Amino acid sequence: MSLRSRVAGLLSRATSSSPVSAPVPSDAGATYAPERDGEPDPGEVVWAWVPYEDDPSQGKDRPVLVLEERDGGWTGLMLSSQDHDRDAADEARFGRYWMDVGTGGWDSQRRPSEVRLDRRILLERHAVRREGAALDPEVFAAVVAAADAHR
Repeated sequence: MSLRSRVAGLLSRATSSSPVSAPVPSDAGATYAPERDGEPDPGEVVWAWVPYEDDPSQGKDRPVLVLEERDGGWTGLMLSSQDHDRDAADEARFGRYWMDVGTGGWDSQRRPSEVRLDRRILLERHAVRREGAALDPEVFAAVVAAADAHR
């Protein structure tokens, strides 16, 4: 079974805000551990300022999947509601890789989201403004494994 079909199956039964009773380790060592405490945790989607790649002095507020705590902040992967499946070959040509993660409480319009696998972002504590929702633990593990393949 391909990763894409496995994730599609997981997404069909995923609930973005369901808590998990115990941490679920991912294939890459990141541990899924959301807590409803207002503090970002691995597996949660939060909102933060993300600089543009071509002009880091500019950027936009967007959802970011938290991967792990690091250096007094967090590492994460940005999400987008744009569908990159249609231009996947073009995106890959420029070194950008995306993976579908479904819908969740991070988007008030409940639009399907994709996570960018090849660009890890360091989030400073003051840069995170709000918690969105938790990703399904199995989808989180699939994202981490796919992101590690694009390191």
